[in-house]
Amino acid sequence: MELDLFPSAAQHCAGVVLDNLSRVYPYSAHHTQLSDDDRPTPSELHPSFYSSFDWHSCVHMHWLGVSVLNSVASDGGDEGTADDGGRSLDGATAARLRGALGENLTAEKLAVEAAYLAENPSWERPYGWAWLVRLAAACAASPDDEIRGWGRSLEGCVDVVARLVPEWLAKVEYPVRHGLHTNSAFGVALLLDAFRALGRTEAAEACERAARRWFGADAGWASEWELSGQDFLSAGLSEADLMQRVLPADEFAEWFVRFLPGLRAESRMLAVVGVTDESDGYMVHLHGLNLSRAGQISRVLRALRAAEAPSAASSEAVLAGALEPLIRAGLGALESEDFMSTHWLASFAWDALESIGELTPA
Repeated sequence: MELDLFPSAAQHCAGVVLDNLSRVYPYSAHHTQLSDDDRPTPSELHPSFYSSFDWHSCVHMHWLGVSVLNSVASDGGDEGTADDGGRSLDGATAARLRGALGENLTAEKLAVEAAYLAENPSWERPYGWAWLVRLAAACAASPDDEIRGWGRSLEGCVDVVARLVPEWLAKVEYPVRHGLHTNSAFGVALLLDAFRALGRTEAAEACERAARRWFGADAGWASEWELSGQDFLSAGLSEADLMQRVLPADEFAEWFVRFLPGLRAESRMLAVVGVTDESDGYMVHLHGLNLSRAGQISRVLRALRAAEAPSAASSEAVLAGALEPLIRAGLGALESEDFMSTHWLASFAWDALESIGELTPA
């Protein structure tokens, strides 16, 4: 897919991260008070992740910052150099970004985060957990020594989540199927990838078992009915994106045809959606829906193209046709200056662009 989608991606996203990490308020703490005196400030509760409006958004802003630095390093150039793939980052911005991330991702501060997760075992489950472990995986995979050091500091947090995930999945009889943070498929998909990357075999296998148990027999998804006014995820595409991680390519292609047998170019789950009020934190989720759909479609397409399944050819063509309008609409939303958009959307844009970049042309 040859598209000049976002030539200033690294510079823009670095600026977004720096802005978010400096915005301490407004902040939605999601802390359950246990007494009149239990009124800590966000930075006391979460010394690493106390900005960017809420904890999970702050975590994935750190992931975005690490991803930007990794992309510059993996491109073979130094920070401050440019190429034609959106990875140009001026030296001053790179230094500020590195400093802001390093200030938060210290062993001492992250130990407080790990303790809070252990003491509140259902908190930020599974969305925040997923972004946290994904952040750790991005640090661990970095070609940069300092960033890998941040990954080592995150190991205590990963230990807690890797313990909590199998315990949670063993008890959950039914998955959550909607387009918001508690969506089971989205969280487990990110957790699965990150646990695999970090060599956390037991936790990864628990994710695989849950995916097969919850979704393996699904068929005839109601694609025309899934959209609601607060979604930033497609519930159906989130499920498919998880299953393409779990099933061999040919088996996944067969599963996908059963799951979405009537998928058409006009299907609502593939249509671009708009936002009428960008200051409304829930309405603005629909900008993210365009971006998350684009990323999920890219990954599903990659799996279908790896299969030898003629029955999936029609679905593949429909998905491919939906991809460009969705990503273009989603990237257009990055022009918003409203904090309800800027505190999270860029992470989903980067994720989608990475997946499109990995997609082999048809």
